[in-house]
Amino acid sequence: QVQLVESGGGLVQAGGSLRLSCAASGRTFSSLAMGWFRQAPGKEREFVAGISWTGGITDYGDSVKGRFTISRDNAKNTVYLQMNSLKPEDTAIYYCNARDGSISFKAYEYGYWGQGTQVTVSS
Repeated sequence: QVQLVESGGGLVQAGGSLRLSCAASGRTFSSLAMGWFRQAPGKEREFVAGISWTGGITDYGDSVKGRFTISRDNAKNTVYLQMNSLKPEDTAIYYCNARDGSISFKAYEYGYWGQGTQVTVSS
């Protein structure tokens, strides 16, 4: 079992920045690929970013490329999502997730999910 706890969400103005953190416990963190998804009201869950267990491979959803950066610190069992140049359309609940194997764009392939953290970007 893996427990994931997100933090760092909040309210920010358009153009601002936030950094989300996700602390993992319960299993060897360094063996897991990690991802961030988000879901806005009335919309499907969307892939935001993923990172391999080594941190050497990252990938991003098209809507956040060039603005968001995913990273991990295996010594701290934590994955981060640095979000810059935020837009109102980035408003959503952001979920941290984990899976064995490689990064996936598909939400159902992640077996472990956090409770989510709200990010609201005002215009």
